[in-house]
Amino acid sequence: MTILCATHFSDAAQRAATAAAELARKLDEPLFLVHVLPGDLARAFGQALRDTAASALQDEVRRLEKLGARVSHQLLTGEAAEELARFAQEKGAGLVVTAGPTSASPFLGVGGTVDRLATALPVPLLVVREAEPFEAWVKGTRPLKVMLGVDRSLPFEAARDWLQGLRKYGAVEVVAGRIYWPHEEYQRMGLAQPPSFQDVTPELQRALEQEVRSLVSPLEAMGQAPAKVKLAPGVGRIADHLVALAAEEQVDLLVVGSHQRRALGKLWSVSHHALRLAKMSVASVPVEVTARGSAAPIPGLSTVLVATDFSDAANRAIPYAFSLLPNGGTVHVVTVADNPRQAIEQERDLRQRLHQLLPRDADAQGRKVLVEVLSGQDVATVLLKAAERLSVDVLCVGTHGRGGLKKSLMGSVAKEVMARAERPVLVVRPPEG
Repeated sequence: MTILCATHFSDAAQRAATAAAELARKLDEPLFLVHVLPGDLARAFGQALRDTAASALQDEVRRLEKLGARVSHQLLTGEAAEELARFAQEKGAGLVVTAGPTSASPFLGVGGTVDRLATALPVPLLVVREAEPFEAWVKGTRPLKVMLGVDRSLPFEAARDWLQGLRKYGAVEVVAGRIYWPHEEYQRMGLAQPPSFQDVTPELQRALEQEVRSLVSPLEAMGQAPAKVKLAPGVGRIADHLVALAAEEQVDLLVVGSHQRRALGKLWSVSHHALRLAKMSVASVPVEVTARGSAAPIPGLSTVLVATDFSDAANRAIPYAFSLLPNGGTVHVVTVADNPRQAIEQERDLRQRLHQLLPRDADAQGRKVLVEVLSGQDVATVLLKAAERLSVDVLCVGTHGRGGLKKSLMGSVAKEVMARAERPVLVVRPPEG
């Protein structure tokens, strides 16, 4: 993975180049130092300007080589973002490093080189504010403290996987930062909302923390310390709250995923505003770097929700739910009563019936079994909200397997669950005949 560093020879650019050289040495990768001359200036001042820029590049290369990095340099001409993106692709760069926009930049860099690079590069962009944390990390004197912006999206997965790769090279202390809108989360998880709009109940706090821990669990695969979870309610632009949370935690680096939105899409882009506003270094990881195909890791399943209406087709799904967790985990076995009062009065009976449906070896291999009676008239919505609240990896439902689906949990509701679920769904069909 070649590292490319853009420079314009300012003090901020030197700090970015130092960090890039330290990373290149730590990762044992080559470093390309690049300066781009604007086309109009190159035409106006000709060879004299080129010679001056080339000399400055060579001086910077010599400085970086003293840090132990293997450095090459390149002088380009044209529009900076376009030329850097083209050169990065040509050299197969896996990371582009640059200094951040200064406080003197119009609108804190909106439309500037960093802004355009963030939407043009197919690889992560690291905007460096301070080099010292990277130097200390390379020397092993302290861990690199990183905040990872967490949500349920493909860009987040790309950012998480990139950070997991960084953890291979040294100790990285991870803070998982999640900004949320309480009203939206109460609705998504089917939890009772308190009278005050911004109040956060312990139930919501626990559910969100469980979800965040589930989302960042792949980072613990290499035996490093689990991530610290920080939740913060917010109103308005998420990026402002995330940057404030990162400053509060005094992290060295903020890592965010990016859809690489353009034009008006940038108004709600977390990565766009984080790159501009953060006082610490920021890594923006585009969704394009998400591992796909043979490179995609095999996910580990730890929680499954299986629903039944006590029909034969529904009950058939229960053993399959347990089969998804051969190495242990939690199986939530639920049913939905469409009358809340009836659910309260008959809950003991319904729970007993659920227990009778459990396989004989349900708790083998360290599996944990939880049965629950849910209530609500819109069965599919109740199940989907329960899946979000419990942060399950998979929903498991049975179906009658007939063309004319009956209006029951295992008929039209199963079809609706498949259509609306944001989590994987296993549908169990009975054998024909």
